[in-house]
Amino acid sequence: MNTATIVQKLWNYCNVLRDDGMSYGDYVEQLTYLLFLKMADERSRPPYNQPSPVLAGYDWPSLVKKDGDELFDHYRHTLEELGKQKGLLGLIFTKSQNKFQDPAKLRRLIVDLIDKETWVSMSADVKGDAYEGLLEKNAQDTKSGAGQYFTPRPLIQAIVDVMAPKPGETVSDPACGTGGFLLAAHDYVVKHYPNMTSAEKKKLRGESFKGWELVQATARLCAMNMLLHGIGSQAFEPIAVGDSLAADPGDRFDLVLTNPPFGKKSSTTIVGEGGQVSKERDTVERDDFWATTSNKQLNFVQHVKTLLAQNGRAALVLPDNVLFEGGAGETIRRKLMHDCDVHTLLRLPTGLFYAQGVKANVLFFDKKPASETPWTRKLWIYDLRTNKHFTLKTNSLNREDLDEFVACYHPENRHNRQPTWSENNPDGRWRAYDYEELIARDKASLDIFWLRDESLSDSDSLPAPEVIAAEIVEDLEAALEQFREILGDVGGELIEVDSI
Repeated sequence: MNTATIVQKLWNYCNVLRDDGMSYGDYVEQLTYLLFLKMADERSRPPYNQPSPVLAGYDWPSLVKKDGDELFDHYRHTLEELGKQKGLLGLIFTKSQNKFQDPAKLRRLIVDLIDKETWVSMSADVKGDAYEGLLEKNAQDTKSGAGQYFTPRPLIQAIVDVMAPKPGETVSDPACGTGGFLLAAHDYVVKHYPNMTSAEKKKLRGESFKGWELVQATARLCAMNMLLHGIGSQAFEPIAVGDSLAADPGDRFDLVLTNPPFGKKSSTTIVGEGGQVSKERDTVERDDFWATTSNKQLNFVQHVKTLLAQNGRAALVLPDNVLFEGGAGETIRRKLMHDCDVHTLLRLPTGLFYAQGVKANVLFFDKKPASETPWTRKLWIYDLRTNKHFTLKTNSLNREDLDEFVACYHPENRHNRQPTWSENNPDGRWRAYDYEELIARDKASLDIFWLRDESLSDSDSLPAPEVIAAEIVEDLEAALEQFREILGDVGGELIEVDSI
């Protein structure tokens, strides 16, 4: 059975359950529990004969043989009991709950949909892609809010293609969501290095990847997503649940790839070298940070710098304010360009993210040893935003839309880059700026653009009405978010007003 067929089959059944009030997110979560139990049972049988991590009496066969209210009660007890366990089992089942309303529908999902397939023998591509398909459909459900954990896969693929991870390298995502970056890095290594040694393969499955995720339910989906792709085991948990900004974990990685959550304020205020006193109740001291700020994205920039091993490589998806904000933002940009080689910036178009009102970029930098002279020599910028219009439904971003960026990046040897912009070609999207130019800009702003916006001077170049409407909505959402932050800063609260 191919991926599309499985996704359709599983998703059609979700529509049946929605009549009972179960959300897309609840459905994917229940599916996660049952798939884990089914695969653990399959691995305990020939030809695998592996010891099952699942307690006897709470395993897959115990569910299949029950029906009606007896099945309902047993399923609830199974979730409770497995949630008390340690390791990957605990990560999958902690705080798990039965969201089914009808025992007959639970029985149908177990017997007709999951038990009829042999999931372990199915290729990792098929079952992993099927689960990814469900996660993407869940992200598209705007009411669930799951889109905030979902980075567009074509963007992830292009970022991983230019970062080019190798066997033996460690990869981290301190805000991993459902695991898109980690899985893309894994798939890249498998595809480009087909002749890995058994030791390299073992390290790839069991030691190479580490993610942090704040939300337990999302971490559960991420762990399952990785397990379906062959990463992780009862002995190795690739995902940690918690606030990755709270402290330096001590681990260092060759690559850090991440899309930190959007939204400016952090629930904790970080105290850096300045030692400023915070008004927030939850204060975390980070001596490794350059500046004190409650801006989450700026703290993630500093955190990623800490996570990198010497000469480690980072790619971060960041909103525009990180590029131009003064105060701590300016301090962090100047320090980053001095202490690291900040070499590439990809300006992203609007309409890519399920979170509305986001104007984002991807910043690429390498961590370097201490030096009196700045490590950043030249910042190359690719503008994929000006005169580009995407929407989530009618004109979504494809991997081909990033082909020119990947070619310009020149991952084989990024020191051999050639600009596409010149005086003779003012429409070129790829251009370099020297360190001296950057540092002399007001607040060392990296919010740089040079292309002429055609829609401002030529009405024939205007995008489609639905695109214009979507961009207006995004701008209004962004403005509303800023006003919410200002209201929070002055201690105000939103007041519900009854319509007349």
